[in-house]
Order: sequence, then structure tokens, then C-alpha cells
Amino acid sequence: MQIFNYIILSAIFCLTPAVVLWLCRRIPLLGKIGPIMVLYAIGMIIGNLPFIPAEIKPLQDMIPNVMVPLAIPMMLFGCTFSRNEIRLQVKLCLSGFLSVCLAVVIGYLFFGRNVEQGAQIGGILSGMYTGGMVNAAALQAIFRVNSENYILMSSYDIIISFLYLVFLLGVGIPMFRYLYGERKREIPQSEQEELDRQAEKSNENPYRKLLTREGVKQLGKILALTLAIVAVSGGVGLLMNEGWFMVVFILLITTLGVVASFFPSVRKMDMSYDIGMYLIYIFSITIASMADFSNLHLAGGVNLLIFVILAVFLSLVFHALICRLMKVDADSMIVSSVTFINSPPFVPMASAALRNKRTLVTGLSAGIVGYSLGNHFGVLMAKLLSML
Repeated sequence: MQIFNYIILSAIFCLTPAVVLWLCRRIPLLGKIGPIMVLYAIGMIIGNLPFIPAEIKPLQDMIPNVMVPLAIPMMLFGCTFSRNEIRLQVKLCLSGFLSVCLAVVIGYLFFGRNVEQGAQIGGILSGMYTGGMVNAAALQAIFRVNSENYILMSSYDIIISFLYLVFLLGVGIPMFRYLYGERKREIPQSEQEELDRQAEKSNENPYRKLLTREGVKQLGKILALTLAIVAVSGGVGLLMNEGWFMVVFILLITTLGVVASFFPSVRKMDMSYDIGMYLIYIFSITIASMADFSNLHLAGGVNLLIFVILAVFLSLVFHALICRLMKVDADSMIVSSVTFINSPPFVPMASAALRNKRTLVTGLSAGIVGYSLGNHFGVLMAKLLSML
């Protein structure tokens, strides 16, 4: 029975994006909302249906772990890259770490002090919102935080991070672009030509080509190259210490995907981005199904809940302000905020919502720095908070 449930739910997660894409092309309102937000809403509904079996959690964990490593190189094959990326990365990382620091300190001073092991919780939030859940787990082991507090914090994080992502990708993109004066930004001619080509293709079905002989042949090449990159990256990652696996794995699949994009034969595979995007659509509905609102035990820790809310949303406010002062563009600010708060696997989703391929490398690069320094930053923040 459990295997049957896995098959049915896997089919729902994998086929629903196709239906949503079809509807978005035919219903203008859904087209404006975008497939990712629609899939998020559907996934949230699925995850909170009373008859969905509790045994689907392994499936919910497995699908994102498969989809993201495959999608990243596919989406990178057709990207172009700027030499100014390093300077931008320095600005984004400085802003991201400083923003989380300020947000966590303010949250701790007003609410975290009333939370059991509040300084250690603040350290975990600092590492998690600059790196990811991997860093949070490592810091929990370092600080030996009470398991009940850690589980409650994790439950709050899932819900608040979900609401943050819905806000940022739904309202935040047009809002920050307007506030940053994005319309006045000078666009290079090559980028403008690419945007024009994308606009012409926006109403077409990019997956129709898969039904042709040429499309099937190209799909085989894309899958073969992607699987080779993932295999090499995973193999090298396994040679490292367990705590460094994710850092090395994401770094290598990103690097090899970028290297592959410089080969003309790879860049000719024009379906790679759309195929990678479909995997991100599957990732989106699956991740959203994990937003179980029954885990919001408000009576169990109001101070902890507000602490998490402030850490997430104040860091966004500070990050937006600092990036504006450093003359960072809105899209780079948004995608880096997503990679810090939600972790690098969410970057392809944010890049797709922004409709800006350039932000894919920007977000992933910032996320790698966060993964690498998140544990150290969390330990330093816990010590700082304990002295306040």
C-alpha cells in the first residue's frame, strides 16, 4: 500500500506542473501569477489535506534532493557570464551576513532573551539564514540545544520561510524593482537581444520540441552530460568530510555547469534551460507540500516564533537597504536573499520567477559562501548574543 501511495503522489508531483503550464498559457490571470506561485499554492493544499498519508515525508525529502542537482547544470548550460561577478559577490555576501547579524541581534534583544537557550537558538538562526539547514543541524550538534526547542524552531522556520518566499516572489519582485529604479537600469545590447528573443518565445510551448526526433536526441545528450556532472561532483564530495559534502557538491556542479556552457556544442542545446525549469517546477510543488500548518504550535513558544519572524523579515529589510546603498541591482539582491534565507536549492526557482538567467550563478555563488561560513558565523553570533 505504501509503494502504491508513493507512485500516485510521485505522479501528482511530476505531472501537475505540465497541467499548470498548459493552464498558464491559456488563462491570462494564471499567466501573470506564474507557474511557480500556482504550484506553490497547489503543493500547500496537498500537504495539508487530511487524507494524505504521513509516510510521504521520505518522498518529499527525496524528490528535491534529486531534482535540484539535475536542474542546476541544465539551467547553466545556456547562460552567459560577466567578469564583474566577483565584485558583486563580495557586496552581496557582506550585505547578507551583516543583515542577518543585525536582524538576529534585534530579535534576541526583544524576544530571544525569553527563549530557553536563546543565544544558542540565535546562533543556529544565524548559520541557517546565511547557509542552510545543513548548517543548522551542525550548529544544533555543537550547541546541544534542547531537541524540543530545535524541532519547534524548525517547524516555525518551514512556515515562516515559506511565507517569506511567497511574499518575495509574488509582491517583492515588482516592489523592489520599482524602489530600486530598475527601469532606469542600462541593459547591454546582447542582454536586450536575449530578452527580446525570450519575449517572442514566451507564448510558445517550449516543451513541444520534445515530441520531435531532434528533441529526443537533444534530451538524451542533455541528460548524459548532466548525469556525468552530478556523478563526478558527488564522487568528489564523498571523498570529503561529511560536513563538507554539500558545499563541495554544489560548488562542483555549478563550476562544471559553467565550464560546459563555454563549449559551442553545449550552448546549442537550447532545450536544457526549459528541461531544468520543469525539474524546478516539480521541486516547487514538492517543497510547498511540506508546509504543514498543523506544526504551528503558537501557544508553545510565542517568543520563539516572533524571534524567527524578525530574523527572516528584518534581514530582508536590512539586506535591501544595504544593497541599495552599495548600488546592487534589485534582481541580485532578491536572489541572494533567497539563497541566504531559503538556501541555494531555491535559487533556480527565484531565477525563474525573476526571468533573469544571470541571477542563477549570482545566487548559487552567494549560497556556496554561506554554506562554507555559516557554521563559523553561527558560533560567533551565539557568543556575541550570550554577552548581550
